Amino acid sequence: MQLKEWKPSAQQAGLDRLLELASRVGRDPLLTQASTGNMSAKLDGVLWIKASGKWMADALREDIIVPLELPAVLEYMRRNVDPSARFHGASLETALHAALPHRVVLHVHCVDTIAWAVRADGPVELRRLLLGIPWQWVPYTPSGLALSRAMEHVLAANPGTDVFVLGNHGLVVAGETAESVEALLAEVRRRLAIRPRVAHPADYAALWELSKNTSWDLPEDDTLHALGTDPITGGILAGGVLCPCQAIFSAAGTPAVFRPVPCPEPGEAWQRRYSGRPFLVIEGRGVLVSTSIAPAELAMVSGLAQVVQRLNKSAPLRYLSNAEIAGIPTEVADRYRQLAGTRRM
Repeated sequence: MQLKEWKPSAQQAGLDRLLELASRVGRDPLLTQASTGNMSAKLDGVLWIKASGKWMADALREDIIVPLELPAVLEYMRRNVDPSARFHGASLETALHAALPHRVVLHVHCVDTIAWAVRADGPVELRRLLLGIPWQWVPYTPSGLALSRAMEHVLAANPGTDVFVLGNHGLVVAGETAESVEALLAEVRRRLAIRPRVAHPADYAALWELSKNTSWDLPEDDTLHALGTDPITGGILAGGVLCPCQAIFSAAGTPAVFRPVPCPEPGEAWQRRYSGRPFLVIEGRGVLVSTSIAPAELAMVSGLAQVVQRLNKSAPLRYLSNAEIAGIPTEVADRYRQLAGTRRM
């Protein structure tokens, strides 16, 4: 069963530290974007986990965690039922958190890690970079119960693993305290850090002219313009879908929405042609965003731009297959798209 908001004093200190960690992590766009990522703590038979759709950045000003009876969660998993479908508001990754024996679990969409996780040679490269850290690679698996099974399989073969790099997805760091998890996260980030490529500046004058009296605007995040001004970035994104969020938040199973379009001529009916897109990549100029774009979509695109700026032209990439894109659970995609449509003030 799902518990009420019950927080015994013995648990409060542990929860406070978890929420402080979540707040710090959530305010770093290189670690989480919008509501992506989640964290949990197992305390006295209760799994405290981030609620679906909540932003970790809000951890200290909103109630973002829900308490679940851990034995009940594990029983659903034993019966091959995804617990997130049985506990209202629970994170889509509830099964992942419950599957790990660690007291504290943190899952983030770290852009430096993802830049390695989308590489075909990622597992080999990380052996060198993470030498001495108890880590394992988890091949791409859709979120939910399937991913928790993959984690259990890896952990059974490699007991004592505290760091999991999820292929084409992200990073999981686990430990006994929020402090130890944060320290381990910092070390992994230090080792996997990649200096982003510097893109050619946007043509702000052209973009501003195009946006006048339209439903399009310039993004506040200047790094987005690399999608249109950096040929390497454009080439990488034209090649396919790198991660599930790219497909889900862009509502595109193909990379077409990320491909640059020629700069429109004056008077051209380009607004009607591209009205269904949340953003528009203009070749050689930069990016315009729809005034109706949801914050979650915008954060996802910004995160993706940061990832691709950390990939070199010769990197052997592993794009998601059509079958993998089609295999993203419908309930996962629907819930994320619903949340993406909710604006955050």
